[in-house]
Amino acid sequence: MQPEHTLSPLRRLSTCLLLSALLASAGTVIADEPAAGTDKAGPIFKDGEAQVVPAFKDSKKWIRQNLWVETEFDSDGDGRKDRMHVDVTRPEQTDTENLKVPVIYETSPYYAGTGSNSPEVFWNPRHELNVAPARHQTPKPIPHQEGMQQISDTHVNDWVPRGFAVVHSCSPGTGRSQGCPTVGGPNESLAPKAVIDWLNGRARGFTTPDGNETVEAKWCTGKVGMTGTSYNGTLPLAAATTGVEGLEAIIPVAPNTSYYHYYRSHGLVRHPGGYMGEDIDVLYDFIASGPTATRGFCDSEYREMQMIRFQDRVTGDYNEFWAGRDYLNQLGSMKAAMLMAHAFNDWNVMPEHSVRIYEAVKAKGLPHQIYFHQGGHGGPPPLKQMNRWFTRYVCGVENGVEKDAKSWIVREGATRGNPVSYDDYPHPEAKMVTLRPHPGGVTAGLLAEAGANADPAEPQLESLIDNFSFSGAILAKADWTNHRLLYATPALKEPLHLSGTAKLKIRLSSSRPAANLSVWLVSLPWTDSRQITDDVITRGWADPQNHASLTESDSLTPGQFYDLSFTLQPDDQIIAAGEKIGLMIFSSDRDFTLWPDPGTILTVDLNHTSLELPVVGGTTVFQQALTAPAPEPAK
Repeated sequence: MQPEHTLSPLRRLSTCLLLSALLASAGTVIADEPAAGTDKAGPIFKDGEAQVVPAFKDSKKWIRQNLWVETEFDSDGDGRKDRMHVDVTRPEQTDTENLKVPVIYETSPYYAGTGSNSPEVFWNPRHELNVAPARHQTPKPIPHQEGMQQISDTHVNDWVPRGFAVVHSCSPGTGRSQGCPTVGGPNESLAPKAVIDWLNGRARGFTTPDGNETVEAKWCTGKVGMTGTSYNGTLPLAAATTGVEGLEAIIPVAPNTSYYHYYRSHGLVRHPGGYMGEDIDVLYDFIASGPTATRGFCDSEYREMQMIRFQDRVTGDYNEFWAGRDYLNQLGSMKAAMLMAHAFNDWNVMPEHSVRIYEAVKAKGLPHQIYFHQGGHGGPPPLKQMNRWFTRYVCGVENGVEKDAKSWIVREGATRGNPVSYDDYPHPEAKMVTLRPHPGGVTAGLLAEAGANADPAEPQLESLIDNFSFSGAILAKADWTNHRLLYATPALKEPLHLSGTAKLKIRLSSSRPAANLSVWLVSLPWTDSRQITDDVITRGWADPQNHASLTESDSLTPGQFYDLSFTLQPDDQIIAAGEKIGLMIFSSDRDFTLWPDPGTILTVDLNHTSLELPVVGGTTVFQQALTAPAPEPAK
């Protein structure tokens, strides 16, 4: 367990006088009093944050609306533009006093219920590689909630008392929204765009899904912030890629930013942690709760003609279908300020999803911050941090958030509300240290800096035998096994800070034309007294058949060696003194990959295999952590 670190204080404006001047220039109130000369309620900002306003607190007086917003697409093929089901919760003063307020908006495919998680509706991982699998069962349809009115109460208690309206909408083909679920298709981006257009007076809203009575959002300032977690965190990014005017800021939490990266890894068919056998068609069935009349069309057009046809569970190759569901390819029009949030031990939606977008948004020059914690899936930034972000970019209050640190990381053992601030992620002082494995992998060979020992003239080959029956955790703590290769550093004498994305270069051969390749970076000794995430530093997977290309597989010639290079999942972790950093190489990962018949032999050429490890301080600090003198005993 690492010691707790104290929270670095948020930077504030230098003087109260300057803060007052800036807030006054933005037309805001900075004290718990009505504006001079009026008894009307209004937003209050203090210390750069939107404050709870007493006049907005009574939930019984909130106005709740239920409506449908017309989009620019017809995804269900009925000849009419699809309409999205929307609900609004706003302070009564938006009617009684003509108060205009900004919006916090969340959209989701989950609000109206979800489908089955029974094993038979998932793909069976137990089959040979490069072989088309048998179809899984189609689950029973999700009951349609025809009478659904209020969609959700998420966020209303946080933001309505602070002078915002909160808006929710159901994604296309879910709940009472028309259209079809496409799981990353264009309509999932255009649907929230239409809602934001309606909030700005550019799209039409209706009181019913099929009628002509219109409803307007005259109470809205036109400024919108979006947030949500998991799928609900993906959709703010999807909306932002449209460049829609009025979407000022997004806070995606654990978003899936590429469905290829969610269901594949470097060409390998891989399943999200906890959802063995899931693929994009399974997720489609899990969310398709929309109108019954159009489900047959949606199933045929999207599940069968697109997902089943192009997801390709045989090769796992990247193709146009997957490229169209990768938001990294669609960031050209994005203008919104982004505060990203993720967890380093999220093995469902893995941290690469957020890091890849964060790096691209940074390169675009857009306002950006990132928040990480050490837990699992989900977990938003502290409310204070979210408040400052929305106050600055949605409300237009100059609170100096753009001068805050860019990276906020919850250190080991600390609570999620107490992150440590850094200038950026990865840590600016992180540098790659290259390590090389040495013989002895059936027990634990040495993992040492490249060049620490002269490279031997003869090849150093070590082999493992694939067997999906053994989990990664069992293999990592085995004293001796031929089902994995394990290489470890000496025990650290000082804590070592890792920050960034590790990379493996490996030369290997396979006894069969196809094989899984799995890699874990672990903290040793493995101990059952901790959660598995405390022992796993990071992980990665790859298909050796994609050694030359992500878009074309190359069947392996048994016995021939191939060079691969691929990244592991991003991380930021302080490895404690007394622990060893272990590189574990194995084939089938029971919790993530397909399960072919045991017996495939992978042979690794250690002379041409190396691990690049992102160490804060680089080689000097790494060497110091291994050689520092032991601390003197306490007197």
